[in-house]
Amino acid sequence: MNNTRRGLLIGLGATGLLAACGNGVGSSGAATIDARVDATLSQMFAQYPGTRNLQAKSSGMLVMPLVTEAGLGLGGAYGRGALRVNGATVDYYSVVKGSGGLQIGAQQYAHVLFFMTEESLMNFRRSPGWAAGANIEYAIPEGGETLAAETTTSLAPIIAVIFGKSGLHLGATLEGVKYTRIIP
Repeated sequence: MNNTRRGLLIGLGATGLLAACGNGVGSSGAATIDARVDATLSQMFAQYPGTRNLQAKSSGMLVMPLVTEAGLGLGGAYGRGALRVNGATVDYYSVVKGSGGLQIGAQQYAHVLFFMTEESLMNFRRSPGWAAGANIEYAIPEGGETLAAETTTSLAPIIAVIFGKSGLHLGATLEGVKYTRIIP
């Protein structure tokens, strides 16, 4: 078996293992997702108080409490979460990411997308499968540093906060990620 085929098989195996991780797959549904979203928001607000300003200025937030990502040559990620508007859950979403290239490892992390304009929120909600792209501004806090909603950051239509990383895998971006509405 050559290296390309072996990498493909290992990558597919790693993707299959993602389904077995504790990221909401097979959970008891909406109540479990909502509880995880509440816990994630509490953690984010406690660790990064500046995110409260983002929440106050945003039209809505997509909260992904646990995204599991793994790769060896080929990789993937999966998680489930909820879209909150004015503090209430209005829809549930899954996130899927596929990747290829020089990579190895596995990690888990949480992320929150802050929709800073009504237009960005409506575009997201109207899309049957929304792909993250160049219109996202990243605010990635490291360690215990304070995350502030700077003027330039708060002018972006969508702000992504990625935090709570565990495991060893290089990088955590939302490029190549697709969000799809689900019924838990």
